[in-house]
Parts: sequence; structure tokens; C-alpha cells
Amino acid sequence: MPIDQHLLLAFLLTTTIAMITPGPDMLFILGCGMRSGPRAGLLATAGVATSEAVHVAVAAAGLAALFAAVPVAFTAVRIVGAAYLIYLGVQMIRHRNDAIGDAPAGAAMSGRKAYLTGLTTNLLNPKMVTFTIAFLPQFVVPEHGRVWLQFAVLGAILIVLEFLVDGTVGLLSGRIGGWLRSRRTARRRIDTATGGIFIGLGVRLALLR
Repeated sequence: MPIDQHLLLAFLLTTTIAMITPGPDMLFILGCGMRSGPRAGLLATAGVATSEAVHVAVAAAGLAALFAAVPVAFTAVRIVGAAYLIYLGVQMIRHRNDAIGDAPAGAAMSGRKAYLTGLTTNLLNPKMVTFTIAFLPQFVVPEHGRVWLQFAVLGAILIVLEFLVDGTVGLLSGRIGGWLRSRRTARRRIDTATGGIFIGLGVRLALLR
């Protein structure tokens, strides 16, 4: 395994918590499932996951080449990325979403449209590109070699977790939607906890190594 085991554990923990925190992708998938059934919810998840695979591939190719050509760039990317993670954590705590359970309204959509909408919405979101570039390098160790493979492993884990979490939301959207609407206090606590984890991760990874 080319990835540091301690960093891999931190990646799994952080990514899982981030995935279960309701956000725009989950809301979109939730809305698709509630309006158009479990198949549409699952295909919407597939669209989002496909987009994430593209983000990871682009980030991996560009950053791996950059790190090989300019080794000091890794330190710069890591520090800037850590600062961005801290910023995201602060934003999560300051602006907790009180309307996260209000799934978007609209007419039913076909499975094809659900997939393409999930793909394009996520693919064209600049925040997702920024997050991928900021997040993944925190768990890559160039000294271990095969940087592209480290990115590939982390990206694969990210996509699997996307299917497990948001795919479940898509399949069980009716019940999940009701749960989200009735658990505002729990959502606030999840947002606060997730924000704290992102801040802690950013600080730790900026100071260590």
C-alpha cells in the first residue's frame, strides 16, 4: 500500500463524516429520489460520482506532474489546502444550514436526466475542484513514490463512499427526507462537529510533516 496507514485512517474518518453531512449533492439526490423514485436517486448519485472521478483524475494528473517537476510545490499546495480546509470548517460552524431538509421541488425527471444533471451540476461547480485540490494532497506523501497511485487509491475510496452514502439516500429518499426535515438539532450538531474536524485537520496537517 503506497499510502501512509495513519493518513489513510484519517482520510477514511474525515471523508465519511463529510459524506454524511447533508450538503448540495445530497439534497439534489434526495430531491431526485423523492420526486422520481429510487432509480432516479441512484442514477443521480452515479452522475455525481462520475463527476468526482473526473475531478480526482484532473487533480491527480496535474498535481502529480507539478510535484515531480517542482518538489517544493507540494509544501505550498499542502499549506494552501490546509488553510482552505480551515476556512471550510469555520464556514460550516458559522453558517449551519437550517433548511437542509427542504428538498428541491419540481416535476419528476427521467433516470437519464437525473444522471446528466448530477454530472453537470457537480462537474461545473468550481468549489468541488477547489475542494479536491485542497483535500486529497493532505493525505499524499511524495516520499512514498507513485504519487499518481496514491491519488488513485484515495479517489477510488472517495467514490465508493459517495455511492454508499448518497446512494442510500437516493434509494431511501422518502424516509431519509422525513428524517432530515425532523432532525434540525442533530444536523446542527453534525455541521459543528464536521467543521471542527476540518479545522483540526487543516491545523494539524499545516503544522506537521
